[in-house]
Amino acid sequence: MHKTRLTLLIMVAGTLAACGESSTLKVSDGTGPSPQLPEPNKTLIPTVNIAPAIGWPAGMKPTAAAGTQVTAFAEGLDHPRWLYVLPNGDVLVAETNAPPKPDDAKGIRGWVMEKVMGRAGAGVPSPNRITLLRDADHDGVAETRTVFLENLNSPFGMTLVGNDLYVADSDKLLRFPYQPGETAITQAGTTVVDLPGGSINHHWTKNVVASKDGSKLYVSVGSNSNVGENGLEAEQGRAAIWEVDRASGQHRIFTSGLRNPNGMAWEPQSGKLWTAVNERDEIGSDLVPDYITSVKDGAFYGWPFSYYGQHVDVRVTPQDPALVAKAVAPDYAVGPHTASLGLTFAEGSKLPAPFVNGAFIGQHGSWNRKPHSGYKVIFVPFEGGKPKGQPVDVLTGFLDKDENAMGRPVGVVIDQQGDLLVADDVGNKVWRVSAVK
Repeated sequence: MHKTRLTLLIMVAGTLAACGESSTLKVSDGTGPSPQLPEPNKTLIPTVNIAPAIGWPAGMKPTAAAGTQVTAFAEGLDHPRWLYVLPNGDVLVAETNAPPKPDDAKGIRGWVMEKVMGRAGAGVPSPNRITLLRDADHDGVAETRTVFLENLNSPFGMTLVGNDLYVADSDKLLRFPYQPGETAITQAGTTVVDLPGGSINHHWTKNVVASKDGSKLYVSVGSNSNVGENGLEAEQGRAAIWEVDRASGQHRIFTSGLRNPNGMAWEPQSGKLWTAVNERDEIGSDLVPDYITSVKDGAFYGWPFSYYGQHVDVRVTPQDPALVAKAVAPDYAVGPHTASLGLTFAEGSKLPAPFVNGAFIGQHGSWNRKPHSGYKVIFVPFEGGKPKGQPVDVLTGFLDKDENAMGRPVGVVIDQQGDLLVADDVGNKVWRVSAVK
């Protein structure tokens, strides 16, 4: 490394470490239907509090909630992020990381953030594949592992409709032919619709779920920046959920103003589509809470002009008061900077109470908060199709005593046996949470 650049890195790292901004509220204060929203605390240098990724020491594993137990369903994976269960019980895992995005790391800020994210375990090359895991003897451990799809471009979301398997790559939605029971697909995929990508592609993860009748696909597309600093022209079609007609590929914006929606799932009682959203950074450790929310056709949720409804973000210029006036507040906050990504409902779960009616959420963990938040799996109880009460921890212990990240939970899904599977992209495992028998 050039001496000048190395000196700059040391100076920047020292400055970041000395940054004194920290939380004055508890994570629980930024949780629930009416979270506390203090005044923004924008500092010259953003709060950076990385939990260095170290992986799991031999014999270590997360801590499961009372009445449940956790075991490794699969180990030795390569950055597993997202999960999907096929009708025959096979489990697909997207082994993936960010695609090349050279313009996202431009300038001092971009360069520093690239180094910071690398320390958090997000700097490894993407394996660009989907792996099939099979537990044929139902003992809770996948004894068969095959490369199901390869040579993809940072794949993430997956959904099956009939014999069509849809995969959301970082820049397109693909369709592959699938036959029940097969352990690999060798045929090339067909592009259903191109998705926003490019050389910035700041929030690159794209998810996909199908409507109940299979006629529509819903694709989540994150923003191309924190709060529009790359220009609003770079945000066309982003910070939104698309509705795609499965037969024609025609699409429209279903709902917008969602900074980085990831998990999507249908709430079983109301039938409404819910999503988990990562909110904006760099205005303090207590702002802004990430959230889960039902999404309404045509609704606008504020990004980038406002947060949590109509709380204006003065960093964004020019503003759009008319659009802010229409901004819808989300249903339920899940804590500031928790990086809540995974979302699945308890339908089909055989876990004991209180994990019966509600949503499981994989919280990847903070970088912009002191002290850390997230780094666990939580459960939000529901009643009558809506959240009710405080979250309950399902899986904790992802940070060691020195605040190193042994693992980071991402995707969550209920398997065919009614257990909860959790993708851990730092620990390179899929965890299985089951009831204690």
